[in-house]
Amino acid sequence: MMSIKSSKTRLDKLLSSLGYCSRSEIKILLREKRILINDVIATKNDAKVFHEEVTFDNEPLDPPLGMVIVMHKPLGLICSHDEGEGKLVYSLLPSRWQRRDPKISTIGRLDKETSGLLLLTDDGQLLHRLTSPRHHVAKIYEATLERPLNANVGEIFASGTLMLNGEKTACLPAKLTIVDDIHVTLEITEGRYHQVRRMFAAVGNHVVSLHRCSFGNLTLGDLEVGEFRLIDPKSL
Repeated sequence: MMSIKSSKTRLDKLLSSLGYCSRSEIKILLREKRILINDVIATKNDAKVFHEEVTFDNEPLDPPLGMVIVMHKPLGLICSHDEGEGKLVYSLLPSRWQRRDPKISTIGRLDKETSGLLLLTDDGQLLHRLTSPRHHVAKIYEATLERPLNANVGEIFASGTLMLNGEKTACLPAKLTIVDDIHVTLEITEGRYHQVRRMFAAVGNHVVSLHRCSFGNLTLGDLEVGEFRLIDPKSL
């Protein structure tokens, strides 16, 4: 899909796609003189503009299509657009980001009881690329286990032979690092459903807590729980 920034777009279509208002609400914003085009007060909702020409409340517009967000996901939030499942991760974002079209979606999922690094984007092609089984992006998890692991678990995970319940193909090789008796890190390059929890279950253990600390070359840095930041899509 072509980025909004690459061609001129009607002002009302641009602002509604970025979540600032509906196409019918823009007339109110024009009367309130909150929109400028090249530093001149906008008066027509159908004016053709480039994204970079427009400011809203004297601030540049949010990025056009292709926005990527790194979030420090808290426990208890759901990676879904279905509000019936519980509180959603999107509730942490500015309200206008929640109204963007195309919608912002998570790149893969962390379950309700998993915290850590979560990526979100409105770029469907990027989302598909990073979640494709062929992409093999490395993800590192910190896990607390119910009991100490058997000595050979690292070899089993690294062998590429571990079968998960209900699966027809073995997991790709994964790197297990022992921190202490019940604390480990695990690096995987797939994104199967509840994969880390199921891998430990397959060797007779149970994950008590789980935190994703990296995705590819990205880390949380100094992001506190519930915080997020925009990143350059080219860094992925």
